[in-house]
Amino acid sequence: MAKKVSKRFKALSEKIEDKNYTLAEACSLVKELKSAKFDESVEVALNLNVDPRHADQMIRGAVVLPNGTGKTVRVAVFAKGAKVDEAKAAGADIVGNDDLVESVQAGNIDFDVLIATPDCMGLVGKLGRILGPKGLMPNPKTGTVTMDVTKAVNDAKGGQVAYRVDKKGNMQAAVGKVSFSEEAIKENIEAFIAAINKAKPASAKGRYIANAAVSLTMSPSVKLDTLEVMDIK
Repeated sequence: MAKKVSKRFKALSEKIEDKNYTLAEACSLVKELKSAKFDESVEVALNLNVDPRHADQMIRGAVVLPNGTGKTVRVAVFAKGAKVDEAKAAGADIVGNDDLVESVQAGNIDFDVLIATPDCMGLVGKLGRILGPKGLMPNPKTGTVTMDVTKAVNDAKGGQVAYRVDKKGNMQAAVGKVSFSEEAIKENIEAFIAAINKAKPASAKGRYIANAAVSLTMSPSVKLDTLEVMDIK
C-alpha cells in the first residue's frame, strides 16, 4: 500500500516545477493535482517571520471567505435569555448553557464551531481542558465571543476560517475545495492572505511572509511567489 501511495505522490510531484508560482498559476495547477476519490480541500500554508512568544506577534483571528469553505459547519452557541432565541433563529445547530456544559463534559462534542456570549464565558471556562486541545474554545479575536450572535452564526455557517500561528511561525488553513472554480479558489486564497497581511504586527522584522504554498489534502505543495503574496491587500 505504501508503495502505491508513493507512486501516486511521485507522479503528482512531477507535475510541479521547482519554482515559485504566481497565485493564478498555482490555482490552475492545483486542480490538476486531484488524485483522491473525495472532494479534497485546498490548503494554504504560510511561514511568517514573527515570534509568537511576544504577545503582539501572536497572529490570530478569523476571516469569512467570499466563496465559503465547501464544508457543512455545525455551530453550537452558549447563550442565555433572548440570545437563545436569537441563536436558534440564526440557524445554530445546538444552543444551551448549563445543559450544554453537561453535554460536553459527557463527551458529546457534535459541533465544529463554538460561539459564546460574554456572560456565558464563566460556564465555558469549566470546559477549557476539553475544548482547548480541540481548538474549540471561543475567543474574541476570532469573533466567537460576542453579543452579536446572529453575525457570529452566519459567519461560521457562511465560510469563516479561523487562523492562528504556531510557535514556529507556521500557519495552515483549508480555504475551499478542489471542485471550486479556479477563480473561486483564487478569491478565497486572496481573502485569507489579505487578512494575514492586515494582521502584520508593527514589530515584525524582515520579510513578513517567508514562505507560502498551496496544496490539496493528498497532494504535494505548490510554492507561491511570496513578493506577490505580500502585496495582496
